Amino acid sequence: MIVVHHLNDSRSQRILWLLEELGLAYELRRYERDATTRLAPPELKAVHPLGKSPVITDDGHTIHESGAIIDYIIRRHGEGRLAPPAGSWAHEAYLQWLHYAEGSAMLPLMLQLYAGRLGEAAAPLKPRIDSEIENHLGYIDHSLEGHDWILGEALTGADINLSFVGEIAGVYGRLGQFPNIAAWVERFQARPAYKAALERGGAYSFARG
Repeated sequence: MIVVHHLNDSRSQRILWLLEELGLAYELRRYERDATTRLAPPELKAVHPLGKSPVITDDGHTIHESGAIIDYIIRRHGEGRLAPPAGSWAHEAYLQWLHYAEGSAMLPLMLQLYAGRLGEAAAPLKPRIDSEIENHLGYIDHSLEGHDWILGEALTGADINLSFVGEIAGVYGRLGQFPNIAAWVERFQARPAYKAALERGGAYSFARG
């Protein structure tokens, strides 16, 4: 059985959503952030040396990184669901979006998080960070125009991995000028599997913008 090593208020929530969408049985092992530092507890290092989440174990193997976990679960357990057929051009686009979520789109939002902790010292960085956030959100918003999901009319693992970007952008109040992203976030947050994942994983403070 898949074991999800789940850290509260983290991107591992996406993995729970994926498993609920696929209707797969899984074991949930909870870890709590330090209330002061907001860092993961040292117990996660016993699972993987980086001590980060998400991380899963399955069939004696440990897998980390959201994109790799989503790809693995869909290929090994998805039975053709939540991804276009391998070898198709749609699958190439799917892989691009799957890795874009963490490889590019999340970076400026994380920079905003850390720069915000520096106060006025981060002022010289703010214009560049704002520009990059608007650049990426504009790209995603345009790509969602005219259809419900990032690849068209069907939800895929790419939407699940990209979801955290939309949610965090909402937390930062960035979605006012990006109506397609705002509608997409509302759409996936209304899905029964998404709600079931929240119930299973516990309170998720970034779930609403």
